[in-house]
Amino acid sequence: MGTQVLRRFGAVVVGLVGTFVAAVAGLTATVLAAALTSRTALLATAGALVFAGVCVLVGWAAFTVAGADEARRSGTGFAVVATLLAVVGAMVVFAPPSIPGPVSARSDVRYWDLPTGSRIAYTSVAARGTVRSDPVVFLHDELGAPADGVSDLARALAADGYPVYAYDQLGVGRSARLSDPTGYTVARHVADLEAIRITLGVPRLVLIGQSWGASLAAQYLAAHPDRVAKVVFSAPGPLWPQSWPSGVGDPRSADPTRSMALESSPRMMLAAALLTVNPKAAHDFMPDPEADNRSRTQTLLLRDGCPGTASPIPAPLPGFYSTQRTAIDFKAIPDPRPALRGNPTPALILRGTCDHTHPEVAAEYTSTFPNSHQPPIPNAGHALLPTTPPYQTHITDFLHP
Repeated sequence: MGTQVLRRFGAVVVGLVGTFVAAVAGLTATVLAAALTSRTALLATAGALVFAGVCVLVGWAAFTVAGADEARRSGTGFAVVATLLAVVGAMVVFAPPSIPGPVSARSDVRYWDLPTGSRIAYTSVAARGTVRSDPVVFLHDELGAPADGVSDLARALAADGYPVYAYDQLGVGRSARLSDPTGYTVARHVADLEAIRITLGVPRLVLIGQSWGASLAAQYLAAHPDRVAKVVFSAPGPLWPQSWPSGVGDPRSADPTRSMALESSPRMMLAAALLTVNPKAAHDFMPDPEADNRSRTQTLLLRDGCPGTASPIPAPLPGFYSTQRTAIDFKAIPDPRPALRGNPTPALILRGTCDHTHPEVAAEYTSTFPNSHQPPIPNAGHALLPTTPPYQTHITDFLHP
């Protein structure tokens, strides 16, 4: 009697541990299969087959330990039942959530179909009075989408004679998405900006870049040093991420528990794993609308600014895959700083005193561009907005000769 109880207990332990191992093996097979295909159905099939195969072995072992007759037949039956339950469970755990519908159209948003293949959404403000030859182009950060509206700063610059353009970078906001996320590269964004300059038919641009947009402006200057009349580096990101192996600083979350739950959801974790193996497989598993909505939800939990006055970080229409893949590519590009050192382009560098990004990041811009200056922006964080005093004043004074 005692021996039989021990056998049954041992069989249960083997079954439980073995089923867990089978689940891990199935998920691993799903991710590894992404190296061969991006089709979600084939990835799921690979995972299910591996899970079922391991469950067969587990079932045989468990029923053998239990001393059951025809252990192989019983083990096979166990594998069939376990696999069916696992498939049903996976459909529940990894089921896509409901997502909001597409963003509404805006009458003031227009599109450039660039020779790079990018379809870019933009808004513009016509210059008033004597029109200046160098238009202003705003470069948003990795979370922004300026084509969702025109700022007071843009109107002020237009009143001073500047034609003003604000566009959504490829894969962000209302601009087109790519079916293969590996197409989001720093070089593609630089090529898009150069194509915009050519489309506008002007020899030079005035660039105002915020955060990643400042990094993009620097990349454009490295590639086209004579095509920028003036540049504003607003709360700049790094010139070269590899010089900051520990990162440049991160914004804090208003709800760390909620942020962790969003990042560690089974569907998000599987998408992240697929993204490292085959970005197209991740994209097929979690399409742009869902990924962008998750990114926006996560971003809205972040806080920026000085202690006691921190506010939510704007995230109107982010682009998850564009942001992720561009960031990965940004860490792999050659160092642009040798090409930038000594560049005579007049540069204004703005950084809030409570910016979560390390002050040395902005200081490197000051040391790289000899014709630059960096006035203080007190009581401000990373998300410098046109309403941030004296942000607008510094820019209008800098651009007004």
